[in-house]
Amino acid sequence: MMERVILFSLLISFLITVLLSPIFIPFLRRLKFGQSIREEGPKSHQKKSGTPTMGGILIVISILITTLIMMWKFSQPSWEIYLLLFVTLGYGLLGFLDDFIKIAFKRNLGLTSKQKLIGQIVIAIIFYIVLRTNEISTVITIPMTDFGLDLGWFYAVFIVFWLVGFSNAVNLTDGLDGLLSGTAAIAFGAFAIVAWSQSQYDISIFSFAIVGAVLGFLVFNAHPAKVFMGDTGSLALGGAIAAISILLKSEIILLVIGAVFVIETLSVILQVASFKTTGKRIFKMSPLHHHYELSGWSEWRVVVTFWAVGLLCSILGIYIEVWL
Repeated sequence: MMERVILFSLLISFLITVLLSPIFIPFLRRLKFGQSIREEGPKSHQKKSGTPTMGGILIVISILITTLIMMWKFSQPSWEIYLLLFVTLGYGLLGFLDDFIKIAFKRNLGLTSKQKLIGQIVIAIIFYIVLRTNEISTVITIPMTDFGLDLGWFYAVFIVFWLVGFSNAVNLTDGLDGLLSGTAAIAFGAFAIVAWSQSQYDISIFSFAIVGAVLGFLVFNAHPAKVFMGDTGSLALGGAIAAISILLKSEIILLVIGAVFVIETLSVILQVASFKTTGKRIFKMSPLHHHYELSGWSEWRVVVTFWAVGLLCSILGIYIEVWL
């Protein structure tokens, strides 16, 4: 019974996104909600200028509707589900404001870095307060060992770092057609399996709802993309996957399952650090997916390669977390 419920959540969210997209994309185009492309980005991306963005609204709506339908139909929503929805909607709203400002001013700048960071931290602090109210453990367990480190009050700092860090990491990955949609579907699918193995069925339903939503979005976001998710979608997905890992007490395993997001972020950090200290760049351009583009790879080849890496890392993460 529960297996069918979980699979229904994937199917429902997929159908919601697929059926609403042909209505929503022309609506975005009429509003002239087109993407502004960075001048310093790859020249081949300039032709994407004007492609409707803020498609992440569809992803967030699909996740919200599907999760509430499945919860109220088959069980009462747990506090974890309400908390996950809060984080997803909170970061999605932050991304929406960022996207809207970019579009309103017709430039590739939205909220200032400080404004965005403050918003991310506030959401993370509220998340932590709810966790502590429900007496969640402050112990971080090291995979494949019996060792656990109790962070105590420092767990609050960890939570803020984790949510802010991964929301930005996922945001950085959203740079090519279908890249984030595919890698996110794989990563959330892995956590859905981890949640299932822990009998955390509510979180598994929520995770599969996200898988269905991003796969439905991928139908229109695959190369050549008819719509971009924008920060509305990428920040929401980043916050959601970090929150899921915390609620499952599988924080460290996110570094494995979400390795693509981690690598993309590290490429930016290393690039900036190298240029500031030596005046030289390690990569042709960061994040890493642009380096391969400028090395002569087709956009589709880069995307499929990153999907493959994400899939292998997710399989490894599941193996470590579930079977070891």
